[in-house]
Amino acid sequence: MPGADALHAALALARQSGPHTFVDDVEAPVLSEPDHRHLERSLRLREGDALTVADGRGRWRSCRFGDSLELIGEVVDVPRFEPEVAVGFALVKGGRPETIVQKLTELGADRIVPFQAERSVVVWDDAKVHKNAARLDRVAREAAMQSHRAWLPVIEPVAAFTDLAVRPNVVRADLVGDPPQLGQFVLVGPEGGWSDEERKAVVASSLFAPHVLRSETAAISAGTLLIAARWRYLGG
Repeated sequence: MPGADALHAALALARQSGPHTFVDDVEAPVLSEPDHRHLERSLRLREGDALTVADGRGRWRSCRFGDSLELIGEVVDVPRFEPEVAVGFALVKGGRPETIVQKLTELGADRIVPFQAERSVVVWDDAKVHKNAARLDRVAREAAMQSHRAWLPVIEPVAAFTDLAVRPNVVRADLVGDPPQLGQFVLVGPEGGWSDEERKAVVASSLFAPHVLRSETAAISAGTLLIAARWRYLGG
């Protein structure tokens, strides 16, 4: 079955005991000072406790905690899952972008793209784009640690809807259409709905609930359905 090796390697990491964090190099892993402090003070790890480290690019291994990490396992390579699971979401207010990124990362999405829709209430200027991009990257990293991922998701910079509309296999979340299919790039619009121009630009649509959903609920639902479809495809 295509991708079975990736599935087994990812599950092996998920089943490891102890916390999980990211380092630059799993061959010679060194914890950052903030990560070391978090593990020691917040998670109360003591010298010799088990943990796993990954490089965010598919490689991980087991270690024991201490001033220097003790290597106790071989490096494991997790191939990328195919097809890629990608979800775009229109900018929303408050902390809901963080919620979307957090939950999609936990589920296993590979690519997450915030975008500016015509009816988006929220508009990020250049300063907010830079600040919020750093925050979303941090949220994704923390969620990947919590969920024991070997690969960090790609969090793209805020895009214009018109730039996403021309990507391959793009579909709009809407109240008509079939459930999302593997290989599709699902775009979730703002709570004000799609404009006529956006509907013309992306004709293909996907339905995954018979109700009007909040934007964050729709994005997480799309990711859930795509991840479940890929799980079945890989033989999970």
